[in-house]
Amino acid sequence: MSIAFIGLGNMGGPMAVNLHKAGFKVTATDLSADARARVAAEGVSVSDSAAGAVSDADVVISMLPASRHVEGLYLGEGGLLATLAASVRVIDCSTIAPETARKVAKAAAEKGISLIDAPVSGGTAGATNATLTFMVGGEDAAVAAAKPLLEAMGKNIFHAGGNGAGQVAKVCNNMLLAIHMIGSAEALNLGVSLGLDASVLSDIMKQSSGDNWSLQKYNPMPGVMEGVPASRDYSGGFGTDLMLKDLGLAEEAALGAQTPIPLGGLARQLYALHSAGGNGGLDFSSILRMLQKA
Repeated sequence: MSIAFIGLGNMGGPMAVNLHKAGFKVTATDLSADARARVAAEGVSVSDSAAGAVSDADVVISMLPASRHVEGLYLGEGGLLATLAASVRVIDCSTIAPETARKVAKAAAEKGISLIDAPVSGGTAGATNATLTFMVGGEDAAVAAAKPLLEAMGKNIFHAGGNGAGQVAKVCNNMLLAIHMIGSAEALNLGVSLGLDASVLSDIMKQSSGDNWSLQKYNPMPGVMEGVPASRDYSGGFGTDLMLKDLGLAEEAALGAQTPIPLGGLARQLYALHSAGGNGGLDFSSILRMLQKA
């Protein structure tokens, strides 16, 4: 099986490498030459264009930053859907608006191409260790066919429903992630301000009712947990601007559904302020810095 992997950022790069390690024939591409070089160093074949990567692909997997990039790749002038054979299967792992996922899937279906949305959770560690969670939207047969590939990159695969359902699950999940990251950072900052050791407080909360994923896997306080962005000056990981984008998707979806998300809305405002302070490229756990400066 020949796989074209498009988008080799902090998440996509390790995912492409894991497919290669699992024995699949992978040709990967990204606009960044550095990103291409990183996966090439792991033995993955690379192409300098999406068209080159998909030329003999049985499956196309994309991992792109936003809705406009996905539309541009598949639907824009010279988009891939115009050239892919009907036998090619497409898996989009980007986090995008549910309506965009449905729009692209409909365009693919009109050309006889199977497309599913499969956004991920688990962070860069999950991408590297092949322990990601996939939230999948699409037809049963298409999801079943994609499962061996998803299993090479992740540990948990959930079929959420039809096209776009994976994106709905993802925006809900990331809204909650932003909320409990802010809450964890706020609690830790308060404890340290009152004289507690951040590691001690983290251990207490992880065994108490305040426990959450941010404390367990992604502590925002420097010096508490090894291997997380907070331990390397908030470099790498999941950028503040990407979290801000996802919170915008949640707010747009909530407006369309006429469903209140007061904490999600507040989280978006706080991340917008943090980004405006020049922190957009830092990991989203760096929201702690804004609280420290308050």
